Amino acid sequence: MGGSLGGMQSAQSILQALPADFAMAIVIALHRPPDDEDMLTPLLQRGCALRVSEVMDKEPIEMGRVYVAPPDYHVLIEPDCLSLSVDERVNHARPSIDVLFESAALVHGARAIGVILSGAGVDGARGAAAIQQSAGTVLIESPAMALRSDLPAAALAATAASMSLPLPQIAAVLCELARKSVNGVSNASRSTSEHPAGRR
Repeated sequence: MGGSLGGMQSAQSILQALPADFAMAIVIALHRPPDDEDMLTPLLQRGCALRVSEVMDKEPIEMGRVYVAPPDYHVLIEPDCLSLSVDERVNHARPSIDVLFESAALVHGARAIGVILSGAGVDGARGAAAIQQSAGTVLIESPAMALRSDLPAAALAATAASMSLPLPQIAAVLCELARKSVNGVSNASRSTSEHPAGRR
């Protein structure tokens, strides 16, 4: 899950709608100043039934957890853990949504889910395309409802058959995907056309 301007509020809205038994891990990359104090984690924890914490290097991934990228670090998803990187900024950002999403696509393929939230710029569009190319699922906050529409609009332009949805419907789709994951149904076997609320 990634965003910039307005992305924190969007992430809050989604997280507050997830149940305590939500059976997937969520990793969030929000653009933050390099010297940002850790006020983001407690803000995201408010009203969220899942445990929210900043990513630690080589931290094992647990289902039902929310991991937040620390300021000035990229987060990469590895097969069984999360890693931190201080490689060059991507699209002027570190953490970069593209870096997070591309690593998710590489490791999890069709099981990867990318959620693009409100924000400025284009960071995340390339990563969303990588997830879609790996047969994963891309959900995009409706540009018309986002505080800043640049990032969602860029992701829509970079992907085909992605879903542009209001935040409550993004949360509902995530809950559905989590239930299907528990029941052993692959994301790859589903078509985004199953969600009539989405628009291309």
